[in-house]
Amino acid sequence: MNCQPWLKALVYKCTNIEHTCLLCGTSAEQPHPICIACEEDLPWLSEYCMHCALPLPMAGLTCAQCSRRAPAFEQVVAPWYYGFPVDTLISRFKHNRQWPLGRLMAEMLSLDLRHRFADGLARPSLLLPVPLAKRRQRERGFNQAGMLAKWLAKALAIDCNERLLRRTRETPAQQSLDAKARRRNLQQAFAVVDESALHGLHVAVVDDVLTTGATAQSIAALLRGAGARRVDVYCLARTTKPGQA
Repeated sequence: MNCQPWLKALVYKCTNIEHTCLLCGTSAEQPHPICIACEEDLPWLSEYCMHCALPLPMAGLTCAQCSRRAPAFEQVVAPWYYGFPVDTLISRFKHNRQWPLGRLMAEMLSLDLRHRFADGLARPSLLLPVPLAKRRQRERGFNQAGMLAKWLAKALAIDCNERLLRRTRETPAQQSLDAKARRRNLQQAFAVVDESALHGLHVAVVDDVLTTGATAQSIAALLRGAGARRVDVYCLARTTKPGQA
């Protein structure tokens, strides 16, 4: 769902004209509405699994789960782990319709991706947002993954298709489920509308947070089965393993 014109104007105003830090209210003094101090204090993810981006004690490692069974996706890109204040910013974006915060995080994710592309990360030819259940989208009024994907598409000059993936059935919210229940919950929950549009493509799935990876795995397996050559996952944040600091 597209923002209303006045909401688009609000996002533009907060991210392009009045460069006041959206976190502390001081002058940002840089191209994005976040000051250097607040940017440095974000929970940057620097040591993580090479496949699923699970926070690890050292860089360049593969987590136990990905070592036992390689996921259907090639790599997860997430600039932050899911900690304060990123967790609050994402919640305010999703549940309180504070779109400027989502736009800010999308812009910072796009900068991170540009650096990774320059360092050799393969560039996808298509972005696919995780589809939201129809009932939940009616309640919320928008799909946060769709908004993130469109902002990324514009910043990175990559095509975005919001209609190629669809939900085939309503599912309970993932937040209340453990990893095993999440996998069962997502069985046959997604479908590809046009498989011919995926043949041989490198695509990236866009979402806000990756928790257990069940959604990413389900969609990546579906896309690979439909003919996609490679599937990556782009998200704002990656949660830590339960019980991990």
